[in-house]
Amino acid sequence: MNNIVMRKILLTGEYQRVSAQSVIASVTVSCPPTNQGVALFRGDDGSDVPFVAGEYHKFNGIDLSSLQVKGTPGDVVTIVGGSW
Repeated sequence: MNNIVMRKILLTGEYQRVSAQSVIASVTVSCPPTNQGVALFRGDDGSDVPFVAGEYHKFNGIDLSSLQVKGTPGDVVTIVGGSW
């Protein structure tokens, strides 16, 4: 890993990219247990993939610009890991 990736994404009702530019990284994507609603990630087929409060998953070698999320305004998603 070359660089640390640490991001806090403030959710809105519209999809937003986790990164505006291409960043290849291995990260843990998590939804804090204090979130009020479900975070919806856009799946590779365009479907909504829900993450409930307290849920987290590790992704290896993902392009963060391809990861899109929306949810309850005011909730957050954290991204922690390192780039390649």
